[in-house]
Amino acid sequence: MFEQPQKPKTTDWLKESVTFKLIFICVLALVLLIPSVFIQNLISERAVRQEEVISKVSDTWSGSQQVNGPVLVIPYKKNENYIDTSRRQTVRQVIDYLYILPDGLNYKANVKGELLHRGIFKVVVYNTDIKVSGNFSKTDISALGIASDQLMLDKAIITFGVSDLKGLKNNPVIKAAGQSLNSEPSYSDQSVFENGLQARINLTNVTDNAFTFNYDLQLKGSQQLYFLHLGKVTDVQSAGNWATPSFDGRYLPDDRKVDKNGFSAKWRMLYYNRPFPQQWVGDSHLLDDKKKQADATFGIKLQLPVDEYQKTMRTSKYSLLIILLSFISLFLTELIGKQKVHAFNYILIGAAMVIYYTLLLSFSEQIGFNWAYLVASGATICLISVFIASLLKNKKAAALFALILSVFYTFIFVIIQLEDLALMVGSVALFIIIAILMYVSRRIDWDKQ
Repeated sequence: MFEQPQKPKTTDWLKESVTFKLIFICVLALVLLIPSVFIQNLISERAVRQEEVISKVSDTWSGSQQVNGPVLVIPYKKNENYIDTSRRQTVRQVIDYLYILPDGLNYKANVKGELLHRGIFKVVVYNTDIKVSGNFSKTDISALGIASDQLMLDKAIITFGVSDLKGLKNNPVIKAAGQSLNSEPSYSDQSVFENGLQARINLTNVTDNAFTFNYDLQLKGSQQLYFLHLGKVTDVQSAGNWATPSFDGRYLPDDRKVDKNGFSAKWRMLYYNRPFPQQWVGDSHLLDDKKKQADATFGIKLQLPVDEYQKTMRTSKYSLLIILLSFISLFLTELIGKQKVHAFNYILIGAAMVIYYTLLLSFSEQIGFNWAYLVASGATICLISVFIASLLKNKKAAALFALILSVFYTFIFVIIQLEDLALMVGSVALFIIIAILMYVSRRIDWDKQ
């Protein structure tokens, strides 16, 4: 009698099945997402640490600065009715305040940025000289129901402010209405700005309360320099030595120029879109409204040339794609060469590709993202290629796999740099990769090798 052929054992089928091997590769790639998530958390923690260092340096140097004002404040007398202790209605005289914004307001700022180093972290700080000038025009107090004889012109105040008084390096002297006025901190309840300075001015002999003014501010700050749009016409000219500025806030500059030597920018705003009235009475906190300030604030942010953490995070989000494509490439190399790669070796290769991101993070903190990408990618490609060569005993297959990995890492680097075109280029590249895989896989026996 003839013996019936034995059916292949399940374990033998699992070892020989191309389909099962491919399923294992996909599952392994998904499992490797777990350490990838931990690495992304590590990148976020390092970025938070950088923000903490920036905050500490800003606290000791000076924070971001916003230049506010000036505002003219004129006290005036008015009568008001009140009920006294005997419940009789009587009239008493009280003092209220008239607030007037400038007709023309000009800022001219020269910004000198520099880097401070705290360990491995870099913080952008700056020194700036700001020339402030402008004029107050004739006041229309009749619209507010105030008579000229109610004004206490000899007790008028010019007030202005900056975000962080710690960064003020000079005692501003205001030249206004033919007078030189020394400024001092403003601590009264009528202070217009949170960190305000003020100078008293006598307007008794000033016709219609109209006059010009100018003063200089010498400031130091961190990262950002903003201005508050308060004039009927606000003109700002700013220039500096920083090659990577960002123009931020409610208004973009009308003219700008940025090159490797620095930047220059000009703004000109009219009061039609300003959220503050030209003059008002009684409310000393009107200009401190955060929402209205946000609608009238603009300026410059001095950025680092490269944000290593942001780019490293973006690179790590492509980890599944790189791992999966690399495994599939190795899988196809294995099929074409008729040589098997054990599942444990796939795990080791996957581990090397995950460790790649910690290499990228640690080196980018020391030498910058671009060089770190080159070092981490080169080291990972060399390690995996040598490992593949020793496994398959085939230098040509290992060289081919090294070339494939190099293409993948170069592709991701280009995607990271492209910003706006990243989606389109990435989609086209993935389409091409899928087409190549379809072409290569058409002759594969998915049941047996």
